[in-house]
Amino acid sequence: MLEATNLFFNKAADHLELSDRLRTILLTPKRVVRVEIITESDGGELLHHIGFRVQHNEARGPMKGGLRYHPSMDEDHAAGLASLMTWKTAVVNIPYGGAKGGINCDPSKLSAAELNRITTRFVGLVKDIIGPTIDIPAPDVNTNAEVMGWIMDEYSRFNGFNPGVVTGKPVDLFGSLGREEATGRGVMYALEECLKRRGKGLSDVSVAVQGFGNVGSHASRLIAEQGGRIVAVSDISGGIANEQGLDIPQLVEWVSEHGVVEGFPGGEAIDGAAVLTYKADVLIPAALEEAINDANVDDVQAGIIVEAANGPTTPAAHDILHRRGVTVIPDILANAGGVTVSYFEWSQNIQQFRWELERVVRELELVMRRAYGDVADLAEREGLDLRTAAFVLAIKRVARAAASRHTISHHLPPALLRD
Repeated sequence: MLEATNLFFNKAADHLELSDRLRTILLTPKRVVRVEIITESDGGELLHHIGFRVQHNEARGPMKGGLRYHPSMDEDHAAGLASLMTWKTAVVNIPYGGAKGGINCDPSKLSAAELNRITTRFVGLVKDIIGPTIDIPAPDVNTNAEVMGWIMDEYSRFNGFNPGVVTGKPVDLFGSLGREEATGRGVMYALEECLKRRGKGLSDVSVAVQGFGNVGSHASRLIAEQGGRIVAVSDISGGIANEQGLDIPQLVEWVSEHGVVEGFPGGEAIDGAAVLTYKADVLIPAALEEAINDANVDDVQAGIIVEAANGPTTPAAHDILHRRGVTVIPDILANAGGVTVSYFEWSQNIQQFRWELERVVRELELVMRRAYGDVADLAEREGLDLRTAAFVLAIKRVARAAASRHTISHHLPPALLRD
C-alpha cells in the first residue's frame, strides 16, 4: 500500500518537477506509533495484539483518518493509508492532514466484550497523541459507529467531554446525520460529474459493484434511485448478476436478513471475482486494496472505474487502464465523501450545533462536485489522467500550507505556485 501511494505521488511530483528534498519532506510521516495491547479474553486467557497509528502530515489542520481492525494490519499498511489521507483531504479542500491506524485483530473471532477491552486499552495507550485538535480517528474496515462510541467514552474519561475526538459516532452519541451513507453518496456524485462531462446521466449506464458492505450497498442504492442500472454485485460469499438490473432495495433487504448476497433470487449466481470483469459501463470496486491487478486488468470491460475502496487498483494496472483509455476516478477523490461528512460531524461537535440531514447532503454535494471539477479541469488543462491530476492538486495545497507555516522553504518550484 505504501509503495503504491508513493509511486502515484512521485508521478505527480515528476510533473511538478519537485526536488528530492521536497519529496522527502512531503512523504515522511510526522509520527509513527506502535503499541502492544494486552487484554483478557472472556475465558480469562491473555490476548496480545499490536496497534498502530501513523500521523502523516498536519500542515493543513488536525490529522484525520480511519481505524482499521484486520489481521493484516501493520505499520506499512497504516503509513500508506495515512499518506493517502493527506492527499485526499487536500483534494476536497477540507482543513485536515492525514493519519491512519488500526489493530491486527480479527473482530469475527472476538466477542463484543473482548473487542471493547482491546479498543479501550488501545485508547489508553494513544490518548496523548489523539484529540479534537491533534488527530481524529474514524471508522474503517471492521470498525463502526459503536467502536467510535467506545473510543469517545474512553478518551473522555481522561480529558472530559470531548465528542470531537472521533467521527462516525452513533447519531445518538453526537454523530452526524448522513454519515453512514456519506462515502457511497460521494461516489455517486463523482460518477455523476464524470458522466455529465460526457453528456450522459446515471440512467444511461450499467454499473457493476465489487463489495456490498457499507460503501458498496449505499452507492448501489443511491445510483439505482437516480436511474442507474446495477447489473452485478459481489461480497465475500460470491456474486449475483442480472443484465436487466438488480432490484437493489430487495437485495439490501436480503442482505440485511441473510448477511450475504449469496442466494438472492433476483439474479444469477456468479463468481465474486467475475464482477470485476463483468460487462458493464461502470465498475465500482468497493472492497479491499489491489482488487484490479496484473492478473485481471486485461479482462476489465468497464470504461469508467470509480474507486470507492482505498487503493483498489495497483500502479501497473492503472497504467494499463490509462493506455486503454479507461477513465479511473481515483480513491482520493471518489471516496472522499466519508471524510467530508466526518469533517461536518467534527464541526458540529465543536460548535455543539446539529445540522439537519438536508444540510449535510447539500454541503457534501457542493464539496464533491467542486472537487471533481477542480481535478478534471486540471487534468484537461495539463494533459493528465485524473489520478495524477488529483495528486498534483493535493501536493500543491499541502506544500503551500507547509510553506506558509515555515516548515519548508518558501522557495517552492514555480509549478507549485500556479493554480
